[in-house]
Amino acid sequence: MSTSDIQSLILKVLPDALVDVQDPNQDGQHFAATVVSGQFVGLTMVKQHKLVYDAIKPQLDSGVIHAMQLKTYTPEKWQANSVQFG
Repeated sequence: MSTSDIQSLILKVLPDALVDVQDPNQDGQHFAATVVSGQFVGLTMVKQHKLVYDAIKPQLDSGVIHAMQLKTYTPEKWQANSVQFG
């Protein structure tokens, strides 16, 4: 599975999101994603992560994706942290 495939799956569930997916081990199974979405406003971090994990659940359940490190932000948190994709 490619990082762009995962990004597309997340964007189907969170179309307003900014999504950056990395494959740090370059093995196509272990990924790290940063997701910024207005849909996270008012949600706990657990609920934010659940929204993202639900988008890739079939790939996680089947073992196509072995692991996903996840960071989620509301747009306001993203701005306050001055974090940039890179």
